[in-house]
Amino acid sequence: MVWNNIASEEELERTSKSLESRGIEVIIANSSEDAKRKVMSLIPKGAEVMAVSSVTLDETGISSEIENGDYVSVKKAVMSLNDDAQRAEARRKSSHSEYVVGSVHAVTQDGQVLVASGSGSQLPFYTYSSKHVIWVVGTQKIVRNLDDAMKRLYEYILPLESERIRKVYPSMSGSSVNKVLIFEKERPGRIKLVFVKERLGF
Repeated sequence: MVWNNIASEEELERTSKSLESRGIEVIIANSSEDAKRKVMSLIPKGAEVMAVSSVTLDETGISSEIENGDYVSVKKAVMSLNDDAQRAEARRKSSHSEYVVGSVHAVTQDGQVLVASGSGSQLPFYTYSSKHVIWVVGTQKIVRNLDDAMKRLYEYILPLESERIRKVYPSMSGSSVNKVLIFEKERPGRIKLVFVKERLGF
């Protein structure tokens, strides 16, 4: 199985309809630049925003826009603290930001969304605390079902993320999947998923 093939139009349409039926609004972007424009149009200037660590957000320029634009960047505020204990405490207290922007690791054609994490730091925002959740997702992350979603996670994403971690933190042996979250349904209006017709992230 190849885990980085761009989804067909039929697969994208089927998945989008399934997500909508589960309360997740779908927005289609034709490119990373288009995705950036659409995401930023969803966030009011001056809003408090948490941009979680994401290769997808880095590749689209969304991370930089949130950290350096006319927004209150929660991540920037937390990372500005030099003390590890203070930073950890600030991260816990900041898990209620109004907007969170991030990505996910797989989306099934039936509309289930899988998110994996080592620390779990993004999960409170995604599950409950943020009023507005925006996910940016390359369509190569669309899979047939949950079995394929888990295979994609372990066979494809984990080795790539481990390689990235080793480059950033040479003292670490790699990444690990410590927590897995599956979204089955959401109240309408809270989550917007921006599908991008490009390979983005892992």
